Amino acid sequence: MNDRRESESTTTNGVQIRQPRGLPDFLHTVNLKHVKLGYHYLITHLLTLCLVPLMAFVIFQAFQLNPNDIHQLWLHLQYNLVSVIVCSVFLVFGATVYIMTMPRSLFLVDYACYKPPSNLQVNFERFMEHSKLTGDFDDSSLEFQRKILERSGLGEETYAPESMHCIPPRPSMAAAREEAQQVMFGALDVLFANTNIKPKDIGILVVNCSLFNPTPSLSAMIVNKYKLRGNLRSFNLGGMGCSAGVIAVDLAKDMLQVHRNTYAVVVSTENMTQNWYFGNKKSMLIPNCLFRVGASAVLLSNKAKDKRRAKYKLVHVVRTHKGADDKAFKCVYQEQDDAGKTGVSLSKDLMAIAGGALKANITTLGPLVLPISEQLLFFSTLVAKKLFKAKVKPYIPDFKLAFDHFCIHAGGRAVIDELEKNLQLLPIHVEASRMTLHRFGNTSSSSIWYELAYIEAKKRVRRGDRVWQIAFGSGFKCNSAIWEALRQVQPSSSNPWEDCIDRYPVQVVM
Repeated sequence: MNDRRESESTTTNGVQIRQPRGLPDFLHTVNLKHVKLGYHYLITHLLTLCLVPLMAFVIFQAFQLNPNDIHQLWLHLQYNLVSVIVCSVFLVFGATVYIMTMPRSLFLVDYACYKPPSNLQVNFERFMEHSKLTGDFDDSSLEFQRKILERSGLGEETYAPESMHCIPPRPSMAAAREEAQQVMFGALDVLFANTNIKPKDIGILVVNCSLFNPTPSLSAMIVNKYKLRGNLRSFNLGGMGCSAGVIAVDLAKDMLQVHRNTYAVVVSTENMTQNWYFGNKKSMLIPNCLFRVGASAVLLSNKAKDKRRAKYKLVHVVRTHKGADDKAFKCVYQEQDDAGKTGVSLSKDLMAIAGGALKANITTLGPLVLPISEQLLFFSTLVAKKLFKAKVKPYIPDFKLAFDHFCIHAGGRAVIDELEKNLQLLPIHVEASRMTLHRFGNTSSSSIWYELAYIEAKKRVRRGDRVWQIAFGSGFKCNSAIWEALRQVQPSSSNPWEDCIDRYPVQVVM
């Protein structure tokens, strides 16, 4: 999702003043149906929640038995053979059902983020110079792009594809394929080297790229490059925006629940070469200023033996889709302008729609992750307000009690600002998002992995820590993934921050 603020007008002493409007205060306008979704999820796991304390109680009672009690129990069972058989059958049947229906743990073994070569860096001056030399933008559009850059939160070391460094640019199919290969293979080479996994061991492959979907597909491109096995389950997700990385993880999770003892690789990227906008419509110029080159590759496993070396375990994935609403569906929309030039248009309602999607997502997520004390306070005030029409101030849950680290999609400075404000986060909680936006720009669906790499490079992840990845995308979607650290996580080799982490955090000009 991109950085675009809606504005409203007020009049003071006859002078009209335009004021920026950020995300709506979604925590004060919670919809009860989204809370029900979260509690429905808890009810579906009620058997597990009930069996665990019951088994603990039985084991505790068993340890209280003395030798005489055990002898009396044995004598009793000798004369009640039918009861023993019936109880045994029920125990075996119950244990079998529980084991067969129990979801398999999903482990994140490792991941890698692509770091482009330094010759692809584009600072503000070079960006503006090239934009001017193309001859496609009028003075008004050039000035608009300059202002967006200055306020974007991007730094001077982000990367643009090689084709955009040429004068004139060459947005050809061949150049787009070259960019896709460079970023995907770059991330995968590092991933395979760090994990010592052979490409032939991969059983599931999920690739997501929103705007570039050639034939053969990007997933086929990877199969051909690494000679993956013939019975591979491969998927190629397109058009799903910046939140598609979480969707791809969710798809891989579902596949790993079905196919035992295998690995899944999730590759997330976006392609800029053929999606640079060369027109003068303001709402379609913003992506040019924010989006930059990047990609991530994630290795997931359902093998129990991988728990010892894995970094994280997947805890929850919560997905919210607002596409049934026409405004939400069209707020990030690829189209042609009046001159026939293609680009992605951003609606003035974007921030409000994002707020609604986020409200629905975190309201569903809350019952799954918040401590019981927070849930009771939140739910009681919500019921009092919604059902009894009581004039009580809604309780704002403290998500800092549920999560230790936050990876908020680096879609733009305004998005990060508003989430920091509405979720009452501290500057350190949004540091990874701000620094990723500054160093790498908006890399679309892979940005949440650059952010996690930043937190790891700072050596902040401890065993048991919970990480919240949250991303927004066209459609309109808001998706969350929750991970739990299985150990004190050290940064992997070729971490994208390894040569510059000592310089961060930097002061970002607002």
